[in-house]
Amino acid sequence: MKNNTIVFARPYLGKDEEHAALRVLRSGWLTTGQEALAFEQEFAEFLDRGNKASLSGASLAHGNTIQAQSSVLHALAVNSATSGLHLALQALGVGAGDIVLVPSYTFTASAETALYLGAEVVFVDTAPNSFLLDVEKLKETIERLKAGQSPYQSGGPKGRLAAIISVHFGGLPCDMKAIMELAREQGIPVVEDAAHAFPSRLENGKYAGDLGDIGVFSFYATKTLCTGEGGMLVTRDAALAKKIEIMRLHGIDRPVWNRYTGEKASWYYEVSAPGYKYNFPDLLAAIGRVQLKRAEKLLAMRQEIAACYDRAFCDDERFIIAPTGGANAYHLYPLRLNRQKCLISRNDLITRLQKEGIGVSVHFIPLHTMPFYKNRYNLKDEDFPETMKCFSDEISLPIWPGMSAKQVRRVIKTLRNVCR
Repeated sequence: MKNNTIVFARPYLGKDEEHAALRVLRSGWLTTGQEALAFEQEFAEFLDRGNKASLSGASLAHGNTIQAQSSVLHALAVNSATSGLHLALQALGVGAGDIVLVPSYTFTASAETALYLGAEVVFVDTAPNSFLLDVEKLKETIERLKAGQSPYQSGGPKGRLAAIISVHFGGLPCDMKAIMELAREQGIPVVEDAAHAFPSRLENGKYAGDLGDIGVFSFYATKTLCTGEGGMLVTRDAALAKKIEIMRLHGIDRPVWNRYTGEKASWYYEVSAPGYKYNFPDLLAAIGRVQLKRAEKLLAMRQEIAACYDRAFCDDERFIIAPTGGANAYHLYPLRLNRQKCLISRNDLITRLQKEGIGVSVHFIPLHTMPFYKNRYNLKDEDFPETMKCFSDEISLPIWPGMSAKQVRRVIKTLRNVCR
């Protein structure tokens, strides 16, 4: 790598994160404890601001809907978003013989967690000119499965429709209003894969992740809120929250961390289910609390970079910029090549950019093309035409807080030059 390489992604960490980590190291308590509990509470409060904003202008005529929306938001920290998706599906009762609907245009964690539970996945195509789940295709797939038909031309699994996983891509939320209306009509719960979508705030003030039955966020090293590893589940269903809380740490019926601390300390506990080791340590929670406090600042930095890219490429016929909007958290900046105007292939472009010291990537390689899923379900590209259009032309540009204006200009200039 050249010394002047612009990396694709980089966390924005400073002295405050360093001091927070040192505070935990010096406390003598590194695993799940008071820091993790505080992080959960603060994260729920952050998202709940959006719920209160949406309720402030709501009509009391909605009755039960208003009551449901104003219920307590439970936030449960886990060691990864993948763990969170696993726990979410299990809490919803997904099991052997069930079907989970997942967009093909996503990372493998969105699908593999259903298979952990013995269920099968059915992939759904992307909406035209979008990286997001096609609601009409989703409806069509549900109708086919409920009629006992195969989901694809080539066949596919059948079973009880147990859950929908909606994936917010790159920071841009799906059409959750339409998805939730369809899901409620069909009686299917919805898990939001919001790994890319913090803090994606919609026009009504609510945040992505707090729109379905359960939302799952990621704090991986490249994400918009970064702790290195980790994730968070949120739900307004107290019963689901209780199931997840027990299962995330060995199925033990009480918080293990306070067996040794506080007035109610006790060595005794009971295992009520065969749970998992998915808890979130205080060391990472302390970093997350700092990142949460500067979430709006970090978002503004990404928005500024995205605006520069938009201005540079919106009138250039060689490129197709992604759908934009105020709700976009800009975890990614996906750019598509216009095949009719751009004379270089996507793969050659990436190779040339990397040689010039510009870190780029591709999001995502569709799951239906992966050998495991392709062979398991006999999948073909023709079943997912819009997904393949997005994938074949897409590159993701660097967009991380701390990028200088000079670096952003260099990305733009290099991309233009290489495409000549």
